[in-house]
Amino acid sequence: MVSLVPLLISSIAGLSTLIGAFLTFFKIKKKNYNKFITFCLSFSIAIMIGISILDLIPESFFQYFNVYGISKSIILLIVAFIISYIFITTLSMLIKKESQKEDLYRLGILNMIVLIFHNLPEGIATFLSSYQDINLGIKLSIAIMLHNIPEGISIAIPIYYSTGNKKLAFKNAFISGMAEPIGAILAFVFLKDFMSEMMISIILIIVAGLMITLSIQELFPKALKYNENKALIIGFISGIILIIINTLLF
Repeated sequence: MVSLVPLLISSIAGLSTLIGAFLTFFKIKKKNYNKFITFCLSFSIAIMIGISILDLIPESFFQYFNVYGISKSIILLIVAFIISYIFITTLSMLIKKESQKEDLYRLGILNMIVLIFHNLPEGIATFLSSYQDINLGIKLSIAIMLHNIPEGISIAIPIYYSTGNKKLAFKNAFISGMAEPIGAILAFVFLKDFMSEMMISIILIIVAGLMITLSIQELFPKALKYNENKALIIGFISGIILIIINTLLF
């Protein structure tokens, strides 16, 4: 019973991606499609880069820095971004080769895969925090929910507007969200006695590299193609505001 509560907390945090997917039910006029997609893409870019720069990298970097020093910490960051570039480029080419659907669909699938890698260690962290202190776990899960909702948007909107299929959009948002309870189960079954803060730090630095690379290499060029600069700026500013609120409150 003690372990079920942390698992439930992790599951609620992870599946909040489905809240973002509900945007597919909004009736958007055809003339506003490009504006809406641009807004969602730029909003997602701000969230992914903001989480990485303000949360994942500082916390993980200084954890690693305190043990191994500045030189090895910088090398770790460089290696993480090289791995991220190779991974995103290779994955993008494979998806493009296997699917004849447009670039927007490819973006949604890329977002889903990268966010699975993001949500797995988040699930581990949420479970372990809740296992030690329920109040700390709840606080962490609320912070995760705040950025999982726009992450759900970043998966569901591109897939829906490229396929017109709501079920497919929800399915992929659901798969990404399920990575958190799966991470929690892994933590409970295998890792709760062995997982170190250092190991989680290294994983999260690599995840930060993946999200920044995906945002710059894939999402940003696609957002620019719609030539909706006002929607691009509003989406980016909205994402930054949400990240700042999340950082200040949690």
